[in-house]
Amino acid sequence: EKQKEKINEKEKLFIITDIAKNFFVKQLYESDFGNNIAKSYLIERGFSDSIIKRFDVGCLTNSINDLKNFLIDKKYKIDDLHSLGLVSLNTNYDVYKSRIIFPIKTISGRTAGFGARTLKSNYKSAKYINSPESIIYNKSKILYGLYNSKNEIVKRDNCYIVEGYTDVLRFHQKDIKNVVSSSGTALTPEQIRLIRRLTSNIVVLFDGDAAGLRAAIRGVDLILEQGMNVKICSFPEGEDPDSFAKSHTEEEIKSYLKTEGKDFIEFKTDILLK
Repeated sequence: EKQKEKINEKEKLFIITDIAKNFFVKQLYESDFGNNIAKSYLIERGFSDSIIKRFDVGCLTNSINDLKNFLIDKKYKIDDLHSLGLVSLNTNYDVYKSRIIFPIKTISGRTAGFGARTLKSNYKSAKYINSPESIIYNKSKILYGLYNSKNEIVKRDNCYIVEGYTDVLRFHQKDIKNVVSSSGTALTPEQIRLIRRLTSNIVVLFDGDAAGLRAAIRGVDLILEQGMNVKICSFPEGEDPDSFAKSHTEEEIKSYLKTEGKDFIEFKTDILLK
């Protein structure tokens, strides 16, 4: 009985996140905020409509209760909206208002959570907010982009790991589709095991700053513990995978990844020598 209840509970939450995802996508195309602000931002950043659609990127307008009212009208309970992090427990307003929203999907394509980027220029609020942990979203066991990239990871027998959502979108747009993101958290053994089911080769791509470097080295040790082959590729100072890929052709990116991807021993030696 208990097991059954848990499955039903999970199923209900997956249904809510899926409805929310579709609502966000609709807002991007049908609201003034979506068309004039959110979509303009994405297009300005150089993302094509087909990539935006492929990853179900959406948005929420600056009105405070659009999503909440929509879901409550559909008879979903406010407690579930709180536990999924869609509606704030303190204010009872939509958590993602005025943001661009990236659905985070399971390997089978179900929406487990969201990452949302603010479009307000005054950073009183966090630039990115992610769904809280829930019975369907455990951030140490999920990788952004895995659903869209899994076939290509198997085909290429290789997986690139980046940090951000837009890094994944940009690589896909440049036709490099074997890429996943740890969504801004440090890599975990569970995430690495997810990749290991598809390939034993990983290339960690990271921003050319000190914090990126530390995170990459931590990730490498974990990947080696899982018995996988790992290379590390850093980008020039001030560049991240998104900005680098945006200003280079597919051929240039591939050749950079090939020549700059270093075996971890070589990489650590380089760093220690510096």
